[in-house]
Amino acid sequence: MWTKEKIMSLEALLPQVAAWKANGEQVVFTNGCFDLLHLGHVDYLEKARHLGQRLVVGLNTDASVSCLKPGRPLQDEVSRARVLASLLFVDAVVLFGEQTPLALIEAIQPNILVKGDDYQISGIVGHEVVLQNGGQVLTVPLVAGYSTTRIVERILGSR
Repeated sequence: MWTKEKIMSLEALLPQVAAWKANGEQVVFTNGCFDLLHLGHVDYLEKARHLGQRLVVGLNTDASVSCLKPGRPLQDEVSRARVLASLLFVDAVVLFGEQTPLALIEAIQPNILVKGDDYQISGIVGHEVVLQNGGQVLTVPLVAGYSTTRIVERILGSR
């Protein structure tokens, strides 16, 4: 599948998710801003994908990133989506403009909801929805020392 074909609207994604599930594949969902893709992101997404057969990434739009992180994003949503979609272990990228991915999670009904281990299960948006539908909510270990904020600080500090 071409990179651009992996970037889907929710309307296009839902029949694809249904087909994957009908084929017996476990659909994993995670989300984030993924502003500057780095080793921590790649490791996290790869680990998430290995929990199931398909990985769907909910990507914050530029407007929602700006609300969450003033002065960001550094890269526009089209660029961020293309970079994520280029990863072999990402099966679909879907943009969302809300502050949380709850509506996406309710629509997709993933088998597995994943975040990094800096979250408690009870603090993961959508955990109730997934658990009520018989799914799992998991955390994966993050690679220490990698964050977009840290990279930006290092760049600015080197001036």
